[in-house]
Amino acid sequence: MSGAVQNTSVSCHYGGKKVAGRKRHIVVDTMGLLLAVLVTPASTQDRVAARSLLRRMRDTAGGRVALVWADGAYTGTLLDWARTTLRLVVEIVQRPDVPYFIVLPRRWVVERTLAWITGHRRRVRDYERLRHHHEAMVRWSMIRITSRRLTQPQ
Repeated sequence: MSGAVQNTSVSCHYGGKKVAGRKRHIVVDTMGLLLAVLVTPASTQDRVAARSLLRRMRDTAGGRVALVWADGAYTGTLLDWARTTLRLVVEIVQRPDVPYFIVLPRRWVVERTLAWITGHRRRVRDYERLRHHHEAMVRWSMIRITSRRLTQPQ
């Protein structure tokens, strides 16, 4: 989605569908740092899960986020709901109708974050049984990534 208050934009994506029966929905800022995560059963529709995810993001980021770029799976009534309930503008980044690969603006940020998370040993396989444990492991991965960046010599 585009634009944001105080130069903060976020993206959400349902990617990371590596485990049968489970989806990871994440919201990241423009640098790829995690703002919110939600793990749902694969049977949950993305538009339904996005409501809980955007509420979590609002609780975490407060009113600093005004614009969210989202995957095409988040279309429908979600756009109006986010505008009226959370006062968020949700902008869908659609794939063009071309037979070849194109890097889409802002979607690569989420894909890169999912790659970072999957790069951690515990995230390559899904060892957790409960979704809350899975969400905690995603947060731990991002804490590790962020702390390594902060401690690297320039």
